[in-house]
Amino acid sequence: MKATLMPLEYRKLDIHFQYPDNWTLDEEDAAAGSKSVTVYSPGGAFWTLSIHPPGTDPARLSEAALEAMREEYKEVESEEVHETLAGHDLIGHDLNFYYLDLTNTAWVRSVQAERATYTIFHQAEDRELKEIEPVLRAMTVSFLSSIKALGFWDG
Repeated sequence: MKATLMPLEYRKLDIHFQYPDNWTLDEEDAAAGSKSVTVYSPGGAFWTLSIHPPGTDPARLSEAALEAMREEYKEVESEEVHETLAGHDLIGHDLNFYYLDLTNTAWVRSVQAERATYTIFHQAEDRELKEIEPVLRAMTVSFLSSIKALGFWDG
């Protein structure tokens, strides 16, 4: 029988999201002045949220993340993705690659909101991803539900 996980809440950097109580929060980048926070699963997967100035082009951010992954890993398969979650239009990429002889999946999404542009990135080894993908999506929806969307006419 699996233990029931209770969500913890992150409320700093003008952002809010929920995450499982058995995951590890890393605010080291935020403490160093970078506006990002990462949460790690017990199995090593992670979910990162980065904050960028308002008006930053979300497509440019997702492309930059894709290029960084291509520099890090020799063979990265990618698919551009446009989706709507929690009333927000996101742009990004689904990525597949090998790391330590294991298949991995990463997901990068960028969204423009009233106060900032945000990039959400998650990465997991594929066997773990099968179990935790709903958790990663729930964390993303939790965050997106806490921010005000920009309508297409807003900018």
